[in-house]
Amino acid sequence: MEDNNKWIQWAIELQAIAQIGLTYSKDKFDLERFQRVREISAEIMSEKSSLNIEIVKDLFCNEIGFQTPKLDTRAAIIKDDKILLVKENNGQWSLPGGWVDVNESIKTNIIKEVKEESGYNATPLKIVAIQDRNKHNTPVYAYGICKVFVLCDIDNSPFKSNIETLERKFFSINEIPKLAEGKNTFKQIEMCFNAYYDKNWTTLFD
Repeated sequence: MEDNNKWIQWAIELQAIAQIGLTYSKDKFDLERFQRVREISAEIMSEKSSLNIEIVKDLFCNEIGFQTPKLDTRAAIIKDDKILLVKENNGQWSLPGGWVDVNESIKTNIIKEVKEESGYNATPLKIVAIQDRNKHNTPVYAYGICKVFVLCDIDNSPFKSNIETLERKFFSINEIPKLAEGKNTFKQIEMCFNAYYDKNWTTLFD
């Protein structure tokens, strides 16, 4: 597994170099070379992640411009010593959240995602942590993601049917259900509880 992770990290770096080269190079021969570097990076990723090469190319080689990490926000909402989780269509549970959309900030995206997935109107209070996803969650992705965990308060709005989640529920730390670990782990849930109880909590960041 450790050897595979090294290969994946090399593939990610090659992909970033190739993407930058394709963005800024003007020489047609250099462009061909960078395209081949990108193809090699996808082949390495496919070989070491057991993903179909076409899937890898779709996820890994479909962006243009300077490569930067994506942003993912997750809301930590705790009431009566229990944390809010939403049940996804695959039966697993996660903190409300998702990709930061165009024209949204961290704060407005949290409010939007909580409303869409749980029905609650959220009030963001403070940032718990900013984490490099590939250092904390599996499987390792072929691109960088910054996960931002935000402690929030909520009102008493009812749950609304939506295409992403099936239900919402509060869980104590001792009854956490099966998590969508690519989005949040038990350790990250525990971190959110710690931030809630510690009034002097300092934002963690990688």
